Amino acid sequence: MKPIRVAVLAFNGVSLFHLSVPGMVLGTAQSEPGEPQYEVSYCTETPGMVSCDQGIDLAVAHGLELMEASDLIVIPSWGEQLVAASTPLLRALQQANAQGKLIVGLCLGAFVLGEAGLLDGKEATTHWAGRDEFSRRFPEVGFRPDVLYVSDGNIMTSAGTVAAIDCCLHLVRQRLGADVANRTAKMLVTPPHRQGGQAQYVEHPVPKLSSETHLSDVLAWARVNLASDLSLDVMADRAKMSRRTFTRRFREATGSTVSKWLNAQRVVRAQELLETTDLPIECVAGEAGFGTPLSLRQQFGAQLGTSPSEYRRMFSRETIPGGKASGS
Repeated sequence: MKPIRVAVLAFNGVSLFHLSVPGMVLGTAQSEPGEPQYEVSYCTETPGMVSCDQGIDLAVAHGLELMEASDLIVIPSWGEQLVAASTPLLRALQQANAQGKLIVGLCLGAFVLGEAGLLDGKEATTHWAGRDEFSRRFPEVGFRPDVLYVSDGNIMTSAGTVAAIDCCLHLVRQRLGADVANRTAKMLVTPPHRQGGQAQYVEHPVPKLSSETHLSDVLAWARVNLASDLSLDVMADRAKMSRRTFTRRFREATGSTVSKWLNAQRVVRAQELLETTDLPIECVAGEAGFGTPLSLRQQFGAQLGTSPSEYRRMFSRETIPGGKASGS
């Protein structure tokens, strides 16, 4: 399978972090060792030296014509949301959009996509600090302040700064499945998914916890015992806390209720089983802790917008290009 060609825009004042994220995440993704799935290159309006926000000068050899030759275009966080993008850049993006290419705006890069008219009638997000200005300038866009990233058709946008990693991991998940995305995240020493309330195939994360080490241990225990009866009483007892104290500290640490967190973790487990095994749906439901296929289907529909059978059809190792079927 030919690698996806990625064009990342560089410009004076570009965030070195955002310029690096696509290469770090997409460049790490491999369906098998030694089989890179993305070919990341950089372009700028006038090839030559570009100065990033850290004062480092970078030599960029390609002009905007690289976008024409690429499958995926990434616009990093725009240096200043009030600075208009140039006409040549906007035209290049409009042409790429007309060709149906996947276009990603990281953080304030969403402003450039909005200026090009690519977000009209779509949902999008950006850094929370730019919320008011974004809503004022692009009233035709359905702004989503509560998510880490949004995928709407061939356009993706991410929230602020580190959400660029979540966004790029989702790109990997869309193309190669959750198993490869999870392995990529492990190589980067980052959670494969964080709370984001996304539609379609966005998984709920293992939340980052506070210094409550004991609570962290309880949640780690729960994640490997999802098929068991994990009632609020059972988990509170495991944490040696009262129901009330456990419920309060759980919400403080995860930003979620116990039932929502458990359902999210069980969906993640079900996804893994659907991708890597040929277990019947009934067994997947049991192993994930849902009990019945109906409950599994309801949670899949609510969280992912698809059915377990359709998810398996799309993301089973047997159907992912370059992947191998699990023979066990």
